[in-house]
Amino acid sequence: MWNKDKTDPNTPETSESEKEEAKTGFMSRLKKTLNTEIRLTPRKEITDADIQDTSTTEDTPKVGFFTRLKRGLNRTRQTFTNGLRHLRIGSQGLNAESLEDVETLLLSADVGIEATLLLTEKLQERAKKTGINDSETLIDALQEDMEDLLAPVAQPLQIPEKSDKPFVILMIGMNGAGKTTTIGKLAKRFQAEGRSVMLAAGDTFRAAAVEQLKAWGEHNDVPVIAQQTGADSASVIFDALSAATARGIDVLIADTAGRLHTQDNLMAELEKVKRVMAKQDPDAPHETMLILDASIGQNALNQAKQFHQNIGLNGISVTKLDGTAKGGILFAVAKETGLPIRFIGVGEGVDDLRVFEHNAFVHALLDRDDEAA
Repeated sequence: MWNKDKTDPNTPETSESEKEEAKTGFMSRLKKTLNTEIRLTPRKEITDADIQDTSTTEDTPKVGFFTRLKRGLNRTRQTFTNGLRHLRIGSQGLNAESLEDVETLLLSADVGIEATLLLTEKLQERAKKTGINDSETLIDALQEDMEDLLAPVAQPLQIPEKSDKPFVILMIGMNGAGKTTTIGKLAKRFQAEGRSVMLAAGDTFRAAAVEQLKAWGEHNDVPVIAQQTGADSASVIFDALSAATARGIDVLIADTAGRLHTQDNLMAELEKVKRVMAKQDPDAPHETMLILDASIGQNALNQAKQFHQNIGLNGISVTKLDGTAKGGILFAVAKETGLPIRFIGVGEGVDDLRVFEHNAFVHALLDRDDEAA
């Protein structure tokens, strides 16, 4: 981080000991900045309104996805971007005090420690080389660096066009993250692409879970393989894979019971599910996708790390960016896991789940034109 004793951009590189002192100071400031209380959102049961196609009607003007994304990120933009715009940068350019203000804004937006360190170090380098003399230059520099940070993880889900076996997606995550809703939206998306879809009701712990998935299946005209509540989840998904293979289905999406990354017994069940599927198809599941609730902040990062460590993930989809969430969590996940981000959700409508595009995301987060569409 920036050394307070060396505010001149032309100052030579700092020593290792000075860097350690700077990092210690950063951690001290971090303790003052971070709010460690984590509030988990109660699980929202699916209603009839949730499974309606809420994209638009002839009487409703179509709102572009960028506009919806901007609205979803409004909370972060109001505090983070507006904070950057009103940052006072002295005549000598970005100095230690203003850089600390940037650190605070980044941390408050859930960007995380590692990503904040990376971004502020890049700002320091830019200040030394070309100078950062006003807030507009600062935001432009941050936008470029943020896009660079997210670029490696902006990897869309790739499903083979032709295959003699189903492409299997195993959906995991905690209760309330939006797993079932995301399954329904993905089913609709794949159908629109001309693919046949089947759903497996592998969340056998909750009676309502099977009914929710059946509701999505009926609405989208998608077959759902299910058993009674309390049935073995691995058995349900095994049967679903057998049926999907026999019927020539293109994509099988398997739901699983919501769980915390700290519940060892349920994590072991996920490992069993993967082993059982591999008996039919050694490559299945082809995608193990974690659904992350953006509104729980840094706890989402902890989930991603633990799930990946325990069972191995192929990708992540981030939901609930339209509410109280702080959009910075995507930077923390990108920096500390490197896992591909497949989709982001910014609302309840079918069209509100979109492929993650890093440039559009950063643009919406840092947009300075309130009228932009």
